Amino acid sequence: MLEMSKSIRKLDNFDIADNLFHYDYNTKHLLSLIRKGIDEEDPAFLSSYRSFEGEVFENFVYEKLLRYAKENDYIEKFVLKGFHQNKHKAYANTLSISEKEQIVYRTKSREISEFDAMFVTTKNELYFVEMTLVKSVLKLRRRLRKKKALLEIIFPNYEIKALIILNDGATGAKQFPSYCKVWFTNEFSAADVLAYIRAKEKRELLPKVKIKAPNMIEAHTLKLHPFRYYNTMSWITKTIRANKKFIIDMNFLMSFKIQRYQDLYNKFYIGYLNIENGKKLLNLTGDYKEDQRVVVALEKKHSDEIVLTYYIQTARKVLFLYTFDDEKITKEKKDPYGITVTEVFHTNKQMDNSYELSLANLETIGKLLKERYERNSTD
Repeated sequence: MLEMSKSIRKLDNFDIADNLFHYDYNTKHLLSLIRKGIDEEDPAFLSSYRSFEGEVFENFVYEKLLRYAKENDYIEKFVLKGFHQNKHKAYANTLSISEKEQIVYRTKSREISEFDAMFVTTKNELYFVEMTLVKSVLKLRRRLRKKKALLEIIFPNYEIKALIILNDGATGAKQFPSYCKVWFTNEFSAADVLAYIRAKEKRELLPKVKIKAPNMIEAHTLKLHPFRYYNTMSWITKTIRANKKFIIDMNFLMSFKIQRYQDLYNKFYIGYLNIENGKKLLNLTGDYKEDQRVVVALEKKHSDEIVLTYYIQTARKVLFLYTFDDEKITKEKKDPYGITVTEVFHTNKQMDNSYELSLANLETIGKLLKERYERNSTD
């Protein structure tokens, strides 16, 4: 069974040698703050230190899980990462190891999801692991939903579950879905690792201890169902608008299969507004090209409600998201290297003039979405 060992609970480090000190850590910003003498209670310092401490915690728990898996007959396959794996390159459209030696699923150009750890049990369950020091874990739920959906798509023959590993004092754990198993450990500190990194004269480390066992596997050896991220996204955009009787095909959208895809993508792109209608809807000011489009999407909120959102891409790496919150318009600049920038660019090229929507169309779509959500909420 999958029960936490006392060693993991107490975060004992007696069995991991100096492995924790052999990992690479992103400490450039943190060390610069220390050199500047920034107070440890300063928000900038706390943010940087917590990020570093989260990295160390993930590596620590992974080392413990390796040893746990080696001795646990219930775990049939355990995926290697870090310096424990054999330096395989990251493959597109499959589970593999990234340049940072993390377990990832990626397209040719973008990582779709990263997994802290992963293993398969003798009951044909595939667990993905989330380890975090964050005290309030409510925001973790959307990330879990996306990762579970991806794994269900590429591993349809496994029952997908999650193992969540938190520190004592974390709140919100009772709101995790039923597929989650939650472990609580003692409080964690990365002070010894930071002290080693800062030391001018570093002590000699023990050699890396690599865990070897029959159930340890490389990520790419897990056979998966073929899945093409952008091809599937394009198919959904096309099909959701294909029914000539309706603006959008609500039966298609709300089907189990497509809703699982929406758990992964979070948003589906369904058409566009011309810039004049975009200005009216979003109160836009400033100059735009005549052929500028406002790409319209259906976004799934944390509550499972699906709402209309809007994207304006003024350059290849410049994308703005517009949303309505109680009729108030919110504008957000998206990460220029994030996947949404690529999605909008890709979809915009796909959509011909038949995908243009009017303001009246949007009003109809909004009513359909609201009615369906209210109906589902009362069922």
